[in-house]
Amino acid sequence: MRALVLREDKQVALETLDPALLPEGDVTVKVTYSTLNYKDALALTASAPIAKSYPMVPGIDFVGEVTDSQSADFAVGDTVVLNGWGVGEKHFGGLAEQARVKAKWLIKLPAGLSAEQSMSIGTAGYTAMLCCNALKDAGVTPDAGKIIVSGATGGVGSIAVAILAKRGYDVTALSGKPDQADYLKALGANEIMDRSVYAEKGRPLGKQDWAGAVDVVGSHTLANIIANTQYGGVVTACGLAQGMDLPASVAPFILRNVSLLGIDSVYCPQDKRQRAWDDLANEIDPSVFAQLTHTIGLDECIAAAKNMMAGTVTGRYLVKL
Repeated sequence: MRALVLREDKQVALETLDPALLPEGDVTVKVTYSTLNYKDALALTASAPIAKSYPMVPGIDFVGEVTDSQSADFAVGDTVVLNGWGVGEKHFGGLAEQARVKAKWLIKLPAGLSAEQSMSIGTAGYTAMLCCNALKDAGVTPDAGKIIVSGATGGVGSIAVAILAKRGYDVTALSGKPDQADYLKALGANEIMDRSVYAEKGRPLGKQDWAGAVDVVGSHTLANIIANTQYGGVVTACGLAQGMDLPASVAPFILRNVSLLGIDSVYCPQDKRQRAWDDLANEIDPSVFAQLTHTIGLDECIAAAKNMMAGTVTGRYLVKL
């Protein structure tokens, strides 16, 4: 089988592996599509120590057909989706023609989504839906006020904009790519805001602009979003593109009753995971898939990862196996 392989010397290459080298698991899958996520780009460019052992096949998500199963929950021929669970970090991942994983990590592909569509949105779409559902569950309604989405031209941001707009929210897209304004408006953003406004240290409290937020950036951007969130507002945080730090004040939490909700997509419980995928199947407009996706092969992944780290990518890379 062909696979991208990370070696201990931080080198990565497209190799041919014996499937017998696949790690332990009770379900074997013929991978049809995977994706490139920010974490995959970090791994492929050796920008962060994502792999916890070597050799490692990266790829934190995939969709494919079950070819062997020792689990009563999945039969040969089922189409299954995987996101997270340490795959691509501790366990061989989806940037390969085959994968062997634990059954409890899988869900069946929901009706209404094709295999290709599921990875057009992939972990980015699933994470975006977790954020949007968290806002909804926290009581942030469309009439509560504006919602800001940072990193809006990236995978999570783009899909969050589309989901929130379809749900009737007034969405502001925070982006450093003014040339992508038409793209963001086509997804449903009502306003485009330059990311430089929030990129540096700000005041502990600012204007009460936002009823809610989806942040994928962290650092000063997240701190400024929190400082400008209205009384009782809710901010969801799922990324760290600007940094892992949070140079914020407690003032918004104490004086404005702002809530900060962390969103974990890796070890998210199966009920929330299934709900997110079911909602994606029901709510994503088919036109969004074409707007989001650049299709590549395994041999193009390393170059694509470098583009992602350079910040030159709009939308998502779909990897066709």
